Amino acid sequence: MTADSAPLRIGTVLWRFGPMIYGPTLLFSLGEGAVIPLIPVIASQLGAGVALAALVSSALVVGQLCGNLPAGWAVARIGERMTMVIGGSAAIVAAGGLILAPNLVTLTIAVFVLGFCAAVFGLARHSFMTTRIPLSFRARALSLLGGSFRLGVFVGPFAAAALLAIFVDEHSAIWFALVCLVGVVLLVLLGPDPEKDAAAALARTQPEADELAEDTGEVITGPVRTVDAAQGVFRTMWQHRNVLSRLGAAAALLSSIRSARQVALPLWGVSIGLDAQTIAIVVGISGALDFALFYASGQVMDRFGRLWAALPAMLLMGAAFLALSFTHDTTQAAMWFALFAAVLGVGNGMSSGILMTLGADLAPQRDPAAFLGSWRTLTDAGGAAAPLLISALTAAWSLALATGVIGVVGLVGALGFLRWIPRYVPRGPR
Repeated sequence: MTADSAPLRIGTVLWRFGPMIYGPTLLFSLGEGAVIPLIPVIASQLGAGVALAALVSSALVVGQLCGNLPAGWAVARIGERMTMVIGGSAAIVAAGGLILAPNLVTLTIAVFVLGFCAAVFGLARHSFMTTRIPLSFRARALSLLGGSFRLGVFVGPFAAAALLAIFVDEHSAIWFALVCLVGVVLLVLLGPDPEKDAAAALARTQPEADELAEDTGEVITGPVRTVDAAQGVFRTMWQHRNVLSRLGAAAALLSSIRSARQVALPLWGVSIGLDAQTIAIVVGISGALDFALFYASGQVMDRFGRLWAALPAMLLMGAAFLALSFTHDTTQAAMWFALFAAVLGVGNGMSSGILMTLGADLAPQRDPAAFLGSWRTLTDAGGAAAPLLISALTAAWSLALATGVIGVVGLVGALGFLRWIPRYVPRGPR
C-alpha cells in the first residue's frame, strides 16, 4: 500500500459501506435517541412512580445485555444482512408497542425488545465490518461507525424536543423513531447486498492480502458460517476465556466508565445546586467534544496502535472522575464541574470505536459472530453495572464517594489495558 493510494481506498470502501452500515446505524440511533428520554415520561403517564419509571427504563439495558449471545448465534447461521433485517423488523414491532402500550407491563416488554433488537442489529453490523474491513484502516472504519451512532444519539433528543414542541404529544417522537426504523430495514433489505457488494468492493480496492495475518488471501463472500460456528457461543466463550477474562475485563471497565459518565454528570449538577438548563448545557458541551473526536481516535489506533487510544482515554476519564470527587463542597464547584465534564467528553471521544476495534482484532477472522457475542455481552454488562454501583454507593455514603470509586475503576482499567493489549493485540489481529 502506498501513501497516495490509502486515502482513495479508504474513501472508496467507506462510501460503499454507507448504504448498508453507516446509514442504517445513523437512522437506528436517531430513533433510539429520540425515544430513550421519553420512556420515563410515558411510564409516569401509565401510573409509575419515579423508582418504577427508572426500572422500566432499565429494561432497555437489560434487553441489550440479553441480545448479544442470541445475535451471535443468528449471525453465524443466517448471515449479517438477514440478522440486521430481523432485528430492525422486530424493533419496528417494539416501537409500535411503545405507542399502543395500555399498561406498564406491556411498556416494559416493548422497551426490553427494543434493547434486545439494538444488540442484534449492533452485533450483526460489527461482525460484518470485522470480516470485510482491512486491518490498515479497521480502526478508522469502526470509529466512523461509532461516530454514526454518537451522532444519532446526540441529535435524536433534539428531534424529539422539536416534535414535542410542534405536536405536544410524547408519542410523536415514537412515530419518528418508527419511521427511522422502517428506513433502516428498507436500506438493509433493498440496498446493496452486503454479502456480495462488499466483497466485490474489497476485491477491487485491496489487491494484496497482507492486512490479514493468517488469511488465505481470498475475499470472504456470503454469510460467515464455519464448522466452529455450530459449536455455539458458550463453547466459544470457554475457548477464549483467557482473553475475555483479562482484556475483556478491562474493556468492561471502559464501558462502565462511559455509562457512569452519563449518569454521574447530571446527578452531580443537581447535587451542587445547578438548574436544569445549566446542567443540560454542560452535558451538551461534553457530548459535543466527545463527538468531535471520534475519527481522530480511529486515526490514532491505525497509525500508532490500539493502546495509544485506550490508555490515554482511561487515564483521562479515571483521573477526571477522581479529581471531581474532591470538588463537591468547594466554592468553585460549578466551574470544576464544567471543566471535568469537558475532560470526560474528550476522554470518551479519544476512545471512540476502541471496544469494537479490539473485538474485531481478537475475533476469529472467519467466524467472528460467536466471539463478538461474548465480547459485547461482557462490555454491556460493565455498562449496566456502573449505574447500579453509583446508586448503591450514593445511597450508602455520598455521590462524591461514588464518583471517586468510578475514578479508581477507570485507573484500574487503564492498568488492564497497559498489561493486556500488548500481549493480545501487539500489532493487530492474530
